[in-house]
Amino acid sequence: MDSGIITILLPLALAIIMVGLGLELTPKDFARVTKHPKAVLVALFCQLVLLVGIAFIICKVFVLPPLLAVGLMLLAASPGGSTANLFSYLFKGDLALNITLTAINSVIAALTLPLIVNFSIAHFMQGDQQISLQFGKILQVFGIIIIPVCIGMVIRHYAPLLTEKLNKPLRIFAVTFLILIIIGAIVSERANIMTYLTQVGFATALFCILSLSIGYFVPRLMRINSQQARACAFEIGIHNSTLAMTIALTVLANSTVAMPAAVYSIFMYIFAALFGVLLNKISPIKDVNALNNVHTASEIK
Repeated sequence: MDSGIITILLPLALAIIMVGLGLELTPKDFARVTKHPKAVLVALFCQLVLLVGIAFIICKVFVLPPLLAVGLMLLAASPGGSTANLFSYLFKGDLALNITLTAINSVIAALTLPLIVNFSIAHFMQGDQQISLQFGKILQVFGIIIIPVCIGMVIRHYAPLLTEKLNKPLRIFAVTFLILIIIGAIVSERANIMTYLTQVGFATALFCILSLSIGYFVPRLMRINSQQARACAFEIGIHNSTLAMTIALTVLANSTVAMPAAVYSIFMYIFAALFGVLLNKISPIKDVNALNNVHTASEIK
């Protein structure tokens, strides 16, 4: 990719997307954790411990090249996003819980993502370190995630009419930007793309399936109801691949690190939709629960 696009346009576009995420959040989303503490804690444990551990194991089992291993760990460390909320709504998850998880994950990721990526670089690069995430870049990651989200929340609070007008265009922009950044990453690595697909294709597909499965079945094992477990599944299973790719291309300045997130994006929506359909078949939500979920969604708005 052109250096001007990487250093200026990508962070700017991602900031706009994160503002869009902030438009969907309110301070109440953070306070709501007191109503569902068990579900939130279980989901965060799955996101920050189980999935990161599974990604590490996948890197080892598949003997991924160092840069691709760092890329998969970066993807695992990335939080969910507004798309997870959409899937939760479509497949009758607890939308309020999902938005709460998105809000909390957005804050926590600014702290945990640099730690996980730095660990991955130190472990997988083994002294031949070609990339780094030093303190200045950690602050850059924090700024990419937190500041735009806060701006979006402020806009929602003080200009609700503007928020309604911006929501749909920003969603369209987010999808369009994701497609363009995937194309750009693939074009920049076109000489090696088939090699990367062979090396990381099955690993990312497996990671996507495991993310969704763990996100649903671990909460169910902890006696969390099906609606809340669905919210956890989509929040945990649909990672913010746009954020992962932008950090790889701008903060780490390496297109190879972006490949796992790019490949993951191809599988993510397909697997999430199939997973939602499967859940509706094996564990259907009764109409009264679905109606309650609609009421919850209307309360959030």
